[in-house]
Amino acid sequence: MSAPSAPTLNPGEIKAAAERIAGRVRPVTVAPAAEGRFFALEFLQYTGSFKARGALNFLLAHRESQSLPDAGVTIASGGNAGLACGWAARELGIRATVFLPENAPTVKVDRLRSYGAEVRLVGQRYDEARAACEEFAAGSGALASHAYDHPLIAAGAGTLTEEILRGIPGGVDTIVVSVGGGGLFAGVATAALEAGVRVVAVEPENCRALHAALEAGRVVDVPVASVAADSLGATRVSRDALEVAGREGVRSVLVPDEAIVASRQRLWDEHRLAVEHAAATACAYAPEPGERTAIVLCGANTGPGDLT
Repeated sequence: MSAPSAPTLNPGEIKAAAERIAGRVRPVTVAPAAEGRFFALEFLQYTGSFKARGALNFLLAHRESQSLPDAGVTIASGGNAGLACGWAARELGIRATVFLPENAPTVKVDRLRSYGAEVRLVGQRYDEARAACEEFAAGSGALASHAYDHPLIAAGAGTLTEEILRGIPGGVDTIVVSVGGGGLFAGVATAALEAGVRVVAVEPENCRALHAALEAGRVVDVPVASVAADSLGATRVSRDALEVAGREGVRSVLVPDEAIVASRQRLWDEHRLAVEHAAATACAYAPEPGERTAIVLCGANTGPGDLT
């Protein structure tokens, strides 16, 4: 069973991803928010976040190359990536084994099991669950997936761009995305720059893996401490994200937690949109005068109890 030829993140891979997942994911809805400002409502996607696109593309590409093992797929993630992997595996009739810390929220464990995934609870920290996942993959032959750091995952996320641009008459100058590990940003930006559209990458001030990598000129580890850390708290960004971020037409922006909380509340007050803090992070960016922007609302796996 041979592995697929190593993909690279480029417009061709994103086009191939769009063809693979067509009809299997929900096309993004784009809604006008204000003059020259649009929301891409990707939180309406299956599993509640954009992650479904990359997970499905990853598995379909391996199925095309006949490199899906009988042991199925495995991932260590209690967040949106784990949910997306479990869902995509169910859609394709593939076994999924998801590793989580023993203290993972019951609601996430139950939801994963509702997708038919086998959930293994290991240790008290994510690193322990990740190590167990790696050991399982090596011993069982299961295909190891990643939350964001793989070209097929990023290419799946990048299929958003064409849908966004197609849904906005007159086009936009800039697409704004939140950044954690960089899979969404890398995919969206690769496609956007190809189309002549700028990209703004927005991170919390204290979850700045991309910003720190740009300053250092290489991928570096960073501490994470933010209200949006549950989704954007990657300690390091992908190499693809760093490479794309260095291109002309990309800006890296940091926003404080106070602005993230305020933008999340504003989305509820003004639009009745209950999203997670990661999605609100992109909305904390203040566009330039006259700048037409499409803001990706990437996920809504959140409890709305603190919205009034």
